Amino acid sequence: MRPLIFCISFCILFISKCSAVGTVPDQVHLSFTGDMTEMAVVWNTFADASQDVSYGKKGSGASSIAKGSSEAWVYGGITRYRHKATMTGLDYSSEYEYTIASSTFSFKTLSNNPQTYKVCVFGDLGYWHGNSTESIIKHGLAGDFDFIVHLGDIAYDLHTNNGEVGDSYLNVFEPLISKMPYMVIAGNHEDDYQNFTNYQKRFAVPDNGHNDNQFYSFDLGPVHWVGVSTENYGYYYTYGMDPVMTQYDWLKRDLTAANSNRAAHPWIFTFQHRPFYCSNVNSAECQSFENRLVRTGWLDMPGLEPLFLQTSVDFGFWGHEHSYERFYPVADRTYWNDANAYRNPKAPVYLISGSAGCHTPDAWFTDQPWPWSAARNNDYGWSIVTVANRTHIRVEQISIDKNEQTVDDFWVIKDEGFTHSGEMRRASPGIKFPPQKCHFKDVACQRSLKEINEEL
Repeated sequence: MRPLIFCISFCILFISKCSAVGTVPDQVHLSFTGDMTEMAVVWNTFADASQDVSYGKKGSGASSIAKGSSEAWVYGGITRYRHKATMTGLDYSSEYEYTIASSTFSFKTLSNNPQTYKVCVFGDLGYWHGNSTESIIKHGLAGDFDFIVHLGDIAYDLHTNNGEVGDSYLNVFEPLISKMPYMVIAGNHEDDYQNFTNYQKRFAVPDNGHNDNQFYSFDLGPVHWVGVSTENYGYYYTYGMDPVMTQYDWLKRDLTAANSNRAAHPWIFTFQHRPFYCSNVNSAECQSFENRLVRTGWLDMPGLEPLFLQTSVDFGFWGHEHSYERFYPVADRTYWNDANAYRNPKAPVYLISGSAGCHTPDAWFTDQPWPWSAARNNDYGWSIVTVANRTHIRVEQISIDKNEQTVDDFWVIKDEGFTHSGEMRRASPGIKFPPQKCHFKDVACQRSLKEINEEL
């Protein structure tokens, strides 16, 4: 039987935080701004207050002031005050302390243009049944990674109980995310029936020029990181197609520019919630309408995969499926699974890390893995991505069920100056996906095939 880990010790330790009132700052967390000599900090109070951030190098005795902004927002009848400040002029590879009201925190900046660093990547982590929570916090505080990328579905849900579940989740993580950047992207569970208000108000990301934190990018060492909202697609019937088109126009410019700047940042990594591909039977092997909508588009909405191929995206990290799955290089339902598939890969390498833990049981797979699926595992767990240098990337999957053993470990290597291209794929054709076959009891799969046939 799986252990359902809810870290009671954290709740006891931070009981005052879990029910913070008045002007006590809580839910304190950091994020990148895009300028690595800066660090943004966001926090919450339950009463109006003007609060700035005092910060300085640890032990220096000197301090600067980052002016805080405050904005009231209401959800479920509860008024919260979102505060944000940006600490500027930071030196590289330095430890800083910062104080909000009477609460003091600390963080360490990365080196200038770091060529090596580690990232904790996961999706679909709940406050209740957050099986990976204790492990992630422990390893983060031990310095085993430098920042976090959360692939959507945060807290289950940020807005549950009038937003109190989101409050409690961020307070449980505060000891870690007040010390390192917590970079997020929205998942389907972030829709709070008010156009993602809880997500929009709780998180800060690098500016994309559109006053919308559902998509953004930043450069760090050899990697150009791009957060993409699949929920603009998933909820177009509620919020319209304009968010899809706005994001796509921005994304096309961003990826085109990044693809022209490979000398500075040779890798392009995207992260989003809903996947293009999977072999989860409970999700019709990701051939349902929601996946095809995101991957190839519909009506006037362009899909994401053609753009990713045109701009030679290297890696794509996904959540949504409550499992772990690694794919061979894939382009438009064609794969390359030869012995050297991850050496100068001919298409993007995609990975699902959605098994961090929530209220639902694990996803289930087909009896036999498809040949384009290189590894899959439905233990609860999380991933570490190591940017080793300009040519080598390592990914490890940590299993909570197996006492934090590594259950998958692989490298992607590409020569200096290498990018995959359509011309390369035409010169070395891959293998087409086999036609989907449905179990006679798999109604979702049969419905998906019927939709595909009707489109044809």
